Amino acid sequence: MRRILTILLVLSAVLTAAAQNDLNITQYYAAPTLFNPGATGNTDELRIRGGARLQWLGVDHAPQAFLGAADMPFKIGSKRIGAGVVIRQQSEGLYHNFSLGAQGSYKFRKFGGIWSVGIQVGFYDQSFKGSEVYLPDGDDYHQGTDDAIPTQDIHGTAVDFGAGIWYEHPKFYAGLSATHLTSPKVTMNSESASGGSETSGERRFEFQADRILYFTAGSNIPIKNTLFEIMPSVLVKTSFTFTTAELMARVRYRKFLSAGIGYRWDDAIVATIAAEVKNFFIGYSYDYSTGVIGRVGAGTHELFAGYSLKLNLGDKNRHRHKSVRIM
Repeated sequence: MRRILTILLVLSAVLTAAAQNDLNITQYYAAPTLFNPGATGNTDELRIRGGARLQWLGVDHAPQAFLGAADMPFKIGSKRIGAGVVIRQQSEGLYHNFSLGAQGSYKFRKFGGIWSVGIQVGFYDQSFKGSEVYLPDGDDYHQGTDDAIPTQDIHGTAVDFGAGIWYEHPKFYAGLSATHLTSPKVTMNSESASGGSETSGERRFEFQADRILYFTAGSNIPIKNTLFEIMPSVLVKTSFTFTTAELMARVRYRKFLSAGIGYRWDDAIVATIAAEVKNFFIGYSYDYSTGVIGRVGAGTHELFAGYSLKLNLGDKNRHRHKSVRIM
């Protein structure tokens, strides 16, 4: 009975995650370009971030994600531009998707801060492990000959777009963006046969990625006469069918060590810790599910690591660069 409950819970959660396309990211503040191309080049550094998210450890076929992002600023004449690249690989049950995107942003000053408008162009690849489909004996709902169930590994690719706007103020930041902007439809074909190649045909399956909107905001608030600062942040994510909101409160000491707690609405309580040493970054977070899936899973673990390289964008020594040292 426990095994049946586990299968049902995972199936329900995987179908929900598949509909949302993009898994939740607890450390969204560490790599904002993963969901907002407007955040590219918003520092004077070449930033590289990579991470892994392992959801509900101990549960077979639970969602997993491997993420990568890099961005940097540069100048064209007197105009400041941002550029970046993002890569994402996710698995949810028998579904796997891979996306790669190139990003660019244009920046201008207005209302006491810097605005950045960005776009992303890339591709979205969806696959399904039909060869691993297992239908138990006596299943009253599905048959092995059901044309709606692929029995071969299939995949398809579609062009994918994203866009975003980012505002950076000395006291706070905010961003609004959309991934899978055109809601791309992926067509996957598999061959079917009944006795020989002459009667073989082709079956078509379609998967449509949901358009997802993101809103994020945050701030760094120094605590007077101390070496501490408070860094509250919020992320709201919606496909207009599924909506999540996450509140995070972190405290950082000497711009070196930070820790915090947060809550994702109707999903999980999260804890995070991170360290910045010279130009290196590493962060870890743990999600404890508040739903029934928490009874069978060992929580969700997420690890991010990165490297930053200070760039000199001045007119003098234009090709000179040096590492940034975080005190």
